[in-house]
Amino acid sequence: MVCPVSVLEIKQSLSRLSARERREVQIYLHQLKRMTPAWKKATAKSIKEVQAGKGTALEALEACHRRG
Repeated sequence: MVCPVSVLEIKQSLSRLSARERREVQIYLHQLKRMTPAWKKATAKSIKEVQAGKGTALEALEACHRRG
């Protein structure tokens, strides 16, 4: 049986966690995000664009950083 918990209760519980525990929750939430179909689709699209030569060359990024 799942006990319903409000978002406010979750936030209050999170605020009582140590920095290490909050980091573990952050990592877990990031992993959940990476399992969504939308994330997988966006990542696949980005990879295909880079493979097709539509990415930014390292030299261009370095030049932009030097000017920055």
